[in-house]
Amino acid sequence: MTRVIRFNAFDMNCVAHQSPGLWRHPEDQSWRYKDITYWTELAKLLERGRFDGLFIADVLGTYDVYGASDEAAIRQAAQIPVGDPMLLVSAMALVTENLGFGITTGTGFEHPYPFARRMSTLDHLTNGRVGWNVVTGYLPAAARNMGQTDQPAHDARYDHADEYLEVLYKLWEGSWEDGAVVRDAERGVFTDPAKVHHIGHTGTHFSVPGVHLAEPSLQRTPVIYQAGSSPRGVRFAAENAEAIFTAAPTKALLRETVSTIRAELELAGRDPYSAKIFNLTTIITGETDEDAHARHAEYLAYGDPEGALVFMSGWMGVDLARYGLDEPIGNVDSNAILSAVKAFQSASDKGGEWNVRDIAEWGEIGGMGPRIVGSGVHVADTLQEWVEETDVDGFNLAYAITPGSFAEFIEHVVPVLTERGAYQSTYAPGSLRNKLLGHGDRLADEHRGASYRVGGPNSTIIERPSTLPSSSASTAAQPARGR
Repeated sequence: MTRVIRFNAFDMNCVAHQSPGLWRHPEDQSWRYKDITYWTELAKLLERGRFDGLFIADVLGTYDVYGASDEAAIRQAAQIPVGDPMLLVSAMALVTENLGFGITTGTGFEHPYPFARRMSTLDHLTNGRVGWNVVTGYLPAAARNMGQTDQPAHDARYDHADEYLEVLYKLWEGSWEDGAVVRDAERGVFTDPAKVHHIGHTGTHFSVPGVHLAEPSLQRTPVIYQAGSSPRGVRFAAENAEAIFTAAPTKALLRETVSTIRAELELAGRDPYSAKIFNLTTIITGETDEDAHARHAEYLAYGDPEGALVFMSGWMGVDLARYGLDEPIGNVDSNAILSAVKAFQSASDKGGEWNVRDIAEWGEIGGMGPRIVGSGVHVADTLQEWVEETDVDGFNLAYAITPGSFAEFIEHVVPVLTERGAYQSTYAPGSLRNKLLGHGDRLADEHRGASYRVGGPNSTIIERPSTLPSSSASTAAQPARGR
C-alpha cells in the first residue's frame, strides 16, 4: 500500500520565523502576526489543504550568541518581536473542525500545576485537538531573564523535564476518574468527590499535593511532541513523545536518525511506530520546475545573511560574528559547526570547502532542514523518495513566505500526492491523537503517562472516603470506583 505522508505547517507568533529577511517580500504577511484574522485565515487555509496540524514554535529569550549581543536579532526580527503561542489557538479552533494545534512551551520556567490547567482548558475548547511540544530550553538569555545565571546543564534539563512530565501525567491521567462529573440535580451534586484524587506528588523539583483543577478533557493528556536530538533527548522522546521532530538535511542522516528513534521506542517498551516522525523541510513549488526555481531565486534575493547567522549561532552555540563571511569553516573551532556543515555539504551540489557565507546562504530560507524546489510532481516524487528511503512519517513544513508557501504547496503538491494515495483524502474522526495515530483519543496503554491512571502501577493518589450524599436517607454513600 502507498504510505500516507503526514504534514504540519511550521510557524511562530513572530515575523519571518526561520527565513530572515523574507518579511520584506511584498507577498509575505508574517508582519500581521498581531492580527487574529491572520491566524484564523491561516487555519482555514491549512484545513482546506488537509494538513494534520499547525505547529507553533516559541522562544522565551533572544538570540544573543551572535556578536555577544541581541542587537542583530532585534534588527533582523530574528524571532523577536514574538508573541505567546497559546493565546492564538482558541480563535483558530473556532473556525476549523479538524486541524490540530501543536503548542511549544518550555519546562524550565513555569510550574507544571497552572500549565496543566491551561492545556486542559485548550483541549476542552478545541474538542481534543491540542498537542504540546515539550522543550527544555536552549537560549541563555531566557534563563537570565527568569532569574538564572545560565541554562542548567543539558542532561540536568531533561532530568527536570522528567519530573515535570510526571507531575502532569498524575494531574491529567490520575486525578479525576472517568465519570467523576455526575451533574446530579436531584442530589445537588455536580462532581463526586470520591472520584477526584489528590496526587500527593513530592519530588526533587516540585511538590504538588492536590487535585487537578480542570475536569478531564477529551484527550486528557495532549498529544506530546518533542524534538530532542542528543542521546538523552532521544531517550526522553522515546519515553514521552507521540510526534517527534527532526531536522536532518540529508536522506542518509535522516535514515540513521529515524532508525535510532525507532530502536529507542522499543527500548522504552513501545511499538517502534507508536510515534510519528516529522522532518523539517522547506518546499518551494510552482506550476513547472522553471516557475519554482524562478520563485526560489526571487526569495533568495530577499534573504539576509546576517539574520541567518544570528539563528545559526544560537542553534549551534557558536558566535559566527567572530569570523569573516569568506573564512573557511575549518577555522571555526566547534564540533557542532563541523558536524552540521558536513551534513549541509553532503546535501548541497556546491563543491569545495565551505565558508561562513555558505552557512548563511543555507540558512536564509527555512532553517537547517532540506529545501526542495520544483513542480508539484517533482516535489511529490522527492517527498515519497524520502519517506521510502528513510522510514520518516512526514514533514514539518517551514515557509519562505506566509501564507504563500503553504498555499502554493496546497495548490501544486497536495493534488499530486492525493491522486497517488499518499495524502489523506479526508480527516479521521475524533481527537488529534486519533487523527494522527489511529488508536483512539487517550494515551496508549504502553505509554509512560498511562501508568499514572487510577489503579495504574505509578498511581500515587491519596485516598479519601466517599462523601457523596445519597438520594434518600436510607441510601449509603456511593463507594469510589477503581480502588
